[in-house]
Amino acid sequence: MFFFLISCFSFSFILVSKSLSLRPYPHPPMKSEWILLSPWLWKGLSSFLVSWFSKGGLAVRLPIVLPLKKMSLSLGSKLAKVEEEKISLSLLDLPDLTLECILERLSPAGLCNMAGVCTSFRDRCTSDHLWEKHMKRKWGRLIGVAAYREWQLHLASKKRATLLNQSKQKGFFSSLYSFWPFSLIRPKLENDTEPTSSLPVDSIMAWYVSLESGKFWFPAQVYNRENGHVGFMLSCYDAQLSYDSQTDTFRARYSPHGRRTIEENISWDRLRAPPVDTPSHVLHFSDCLQDLKPGDHIEIQWRRNKEFPYGWWYGIVGHLESCDRNENNCLCNYSDTVILEFNQYPTGSRWRQTMINRKDHREVGNQADGFYGGIRKLYKEDEISMWKSLWPTQAME
Repeated sequence: MFFFLISCFSFSFILVSKSLSLRPYPHPPMKSEWILLSPWLWKGLSSFLVSWFSKGGLAVRLPIVLPLKKMSLSLGSKLAKVEEEKISLSLLDLPDLTLECILERLSPAGLCNMAGVCTSFRDRCTSDHLWEKHMKRKWGRLIGVAAYREWQLHLASKKRATLLNQSKQKGFFSSLYSFWPFSLIRPKLENDTEPTSSLPVDSIMAWYVSLESGKFWFPAQVYNRENGHVGFMLSCYDAQLSYDSQTDTFRARYSPHGRRTIEENISWDRLRAPPVDTPSHVLHFSDCLQDLKPGDHIEIQWRRNKEFPYGWWYGIVGHLESCDRNENNCLCNYSDTVILEFNQYPTGSRWRQTMINRKDHREVGNQADGFYGGIRKLYKEDEISMWKSLWPTQAME
């Protein structure tokens, strides 16, 4: 079937070449000529090969035999003769642009299949520019500044260990084999007689594999921790996350303080990258206080006591008690006192409302009501929509 399709590509090219010829060829078209005269052929060929490899075809190590039609053409005359000639062509003999087009369309699993073919494909298929798009597509929403910094620390630690023991250089690539589909590389590599180099630990592919395998724990934030426990509704807490590829969910490790320290089966829609680079035990610097006005959506740090980490809680800016809530008469944005409302709690609840000082805001609170910290104003509609989608279906006590 494979050779039949390739032959069809070649025959179609011959018919097009005939219709475009203005003078007879003194000799049969050379290999370089039919490559240049038929860019559409490579586009079709690349699409076919991508489909072939995605189905697990690993026969790329065998030479591809392309039967080509050699023709003698003359103006105003019909096709005189067609002579078939077999030209042995390896996949590595394809033009660089065509080969890159094929590799760019492969999935992560497909790239790993190709990387197991030979050293040349291994070098190509582990290059950063091929893996960058896969990284952004799947992990871009969760990987923030904190996660990148954690990865760099992980690399530094791994490099120090490598310097102490050179035999550990194979450690990362060996661990890659235990995770499907990267384990598909192993049979090819083990049968190679030539020595091979390990996967660079600082490559984007290495980072992608570490995330997919769940062996790299990275910092992110979890909405409504503990599966929406009433005590954490409309909040977002820092956690260390590990991915479970079998269930397409995450495990979370929270700070040792609190009700629980581990949560499992967390879906993607309950996660986000930290919007600000502020550690969970540090008071966030509030640079939006002068802009706050009634109706603004905000997140504010809150913690039960000073030993606990902060979580980010959703609220809105309310009106002062003296305000009649008429937009034309409202002067709340000129007052030093700012009212923050948490309408997920019923009227009369001690969690329903709090006040801060616009000009001299610091951590405020007590052991009974907890402590309120820094504030960030929400400007993006997608952030506001996310919080609204998490709104509890019933009144909270």
